[in-house]
Amino acid sequence: VQLQASGGGLVQAGGSLRLSCAASGLTFSRYTMAWFRQAPGKEREFVAAIRYSGHTYYADSVKGRFTISRDNAKNTVYLQMNSLKPEDTAVYYCTADSGVILSSIRQGNAYDYWGQGTLVTVSS
Repeated sequence: VQLQASGGGLVQAGGSLRLSCAASGLTFSRYTMAWFRQAPGKEREFVAAIRYSGHTYYADSVKGRFTISRDNAKNTVYLQMNSLKPEDTAVYYCTADSGVILSSIRQGNAYDYWGQGTLVTVSS
């Protein structure tokens, strides 16, 4: 399984970015896909997840600003990030798992596969 994240970069506060994660080596439509992030000196944290059913889940800190979506035909998951804040600065990781239960969907150790990360920097 390979997860290739892209789309990170430098943006001013209030701006937008769209991250993409292309997956291969798995039956994509059967997997829960998620984004986590890790800021310098901080622990990794959950950002958003989308189940194979299409149901979505968000961290409170990004709800209303970020949107996760998936295109099963392209084996790709997206994270549209709007109204970005300096505190959104982090390395964003794409992750996947076929057996995540709902109660664990926000826990990084519930996911088997991780991408390499893409850096998002939001300037004030």
